[in-house]
Amino acid sequence: MDHITTASGTAAGAKAPKARWYHQLYFWVLTAIVIGILVGWLAPATGIAMEPIGTTFVNAMKMLIGPIVFLTIVGGIASVADLKKVGMTGLKALTYFQIGTICALAFGLVAINVFRLGEGVNADPGAIKTSDSAAKLIDAGAHQEWWQFITNIIPTSVVQPFVAGDILQIIFIAVVFGIALNAMGKVGAPVLDGVQRLTGVMFKILNFIMKAAPLGAFGAMAFAVGKYGVSSLSSMGGLIALFYATSILFVVVVLGSVMAFLKLNIFSMIRHLKEEYMLILGTSTAEPALPGLMRKLENAGVKKETVGLVVPTGYSFNLDGAAIYLSLAALYIAQATNTHLSLGQQLGLLAVMLLTSKGAAGVAGGGFIALTATLATIGTIPAAGIMLIFGIDKFMSECRALVNFTGNAVATLFIAWWDRTLDADRVRRAFRGETVEPLPAEDPVHLDDVTDLDDDLTKYGHHSPKQAHESGDLAPNHVADAERRPAYSKNA
Repeated sequence: MDHITTASGTAAGAKAPKARWYHQLYFWVLTAIVIGILVGWLAPATGIAMEPIGTTFVNAMKMLIGPIVFLTIVGGIASVADLKKVGMTGLKALTYFQIGTICALAFGLVAINVFRLGEGVNADPGAIKTSDSAAKLIDAGAHQEWWQFITNIIPTSVVQPFVAGDILQIIFIAVVFGIALNAMGKVGAPVLDGVQRLTGVMFKILNFIMKAAPLGAFGAMAFAVGKYGVSSLSSMGGLIALFYATSILFVVVVLGSVMAFLKLNIFSMIRHLKEEYMLILGTSTAEPALPGLMRKLENAGVKKETVGLVVPTGYSFNLDGAAIYLSLAALYIAQATNTHLSLGQQLGLLAVMLLTSKGAAGVAGGGFIALTATLATIGTIPAAGIMLIFGIDKFMSECRALVNFTGNAVATLFIAWWDRTLDADRVRRAFRGETVEPLPAEDPVHLDDVTDLDDDLTKYGHHSPKQAHESGDLAPNHVADAERRPAYSKNA
């Protein structure tokens, strides 16, 4: 998969040489998805047996997400000259995420109020049988507090977030580490150089694993169709169709308008990210596509620190597809159980979802946990009603992941524009498949120009005052302000 486009051998602005269609990764992933659907449909037992193939590939991709997010954020923050800009970028991103979530929730709310698919179901909440797996999610949601996503950001150990794959905690560690490395000045230059080299190694490993993407997509799709079948599609096809239609409308109207404001075309962006979309479609999760999105946005001209902060954070806070699903599902359950909600109650439901949707970020079954947490908080809609949609959730997970992914790509471009660092012309050329010149390294460090580490440590006061006085290196206040510039400063 071509995550990096360079200008070597091709004039800037020219069309990048493309491999034949049958050599393209997305073609083989799409072919594998079709074969997986056929196997799961025609031979369900065989399809279910393919589960280890899909889960092994997804686990291999998830293995890389934590290190790549950590290294990208650390490298971005440690190499900027003004840390205030990083903080402002984070605040802008969170503001945009909240506005986007409100729009997505409102779309789902309007759609289910217009079509009212739950009316006529007349489900009796007391007679709904809850499966063991659903009961665990309901219990988790009932005990989920809206503020826990804030307190859970801080990990209990440095290693635990990487083992558990908790993106929010990894972001927290990376931000703190990056700020500390930035503050170390020239002393941190070798460490920063090592971080950037490790980043290249991780992406090289990613390229190796991506060779197996068709196998992973086949295994995941064959298992999903073989286990859940297609019978539920006919029984609840209306709700599934409404969710897909609402999601497509949101992408075209809302996200398309944001892209038009940036003078960019959302369909060009989707074509540019086609490999990632195929990967999401095959595995039903957006996580394996995160590294590819980060690399392609960087290549398109978005600054590394912006990509490193916005994309991983958006995977937990900017879930447009999940927001549409939450509002639509909650109102469907209310209608199906004959629970009347006034306009004020529906708006209150929306306000609660703004918080509960963040509380289950990155948790297995997070959509149902957030949904039951919302229903438990409101108290008017029976939580057991989630069993009405439990069987079709798998068929909506692909759409949720695709919309979440698209929303984060658009959000990153918008935040880059907000920071006045977006080169829209370069982005357009990259989206069209043209070769774009490699971005120059911002404030590159030359290790030959970096003073000896022992000398720098002496100036930072790590040697005894006696040693420092004898060497004549002890300056007033130990270090002049000029020597506390970031490691990648041109004037370092």
